[in-house]
Amino acid sequence: MAKRTRSAQKQARQGVRRRLQNRTRKLALKKAIKDLAAAKDKTEAAQLLPKVQSVIDRSARHGVIRRKTASRIKSQLATRQAAKA
Repeated sequence: MAKRTRSAQKQARQGVRRRLQNRTRKLALKKAIKDLAAAKDKTEAAQLLPKVQSVIDRSARHGVIRRKTASRIKSQLATRQAAKA
């Protein structure tokens, strides 16, 4: 393997750490959405919705998903919850 500069080595280390963080955040996002979808009744869903929206916002802030994608997902979840009523 070719000799890499110190900065390239550092970027490789940072990439590994960021990839792990992004994977963790994306899995947390998916789990939160699935938990909301699996909510048994309207009151449970109403309690979970703000928490799920917070996870979505954090994912967007950290760059795991885009800002407008986060907005669209939150809108779809709110619409689904209103339809459960």
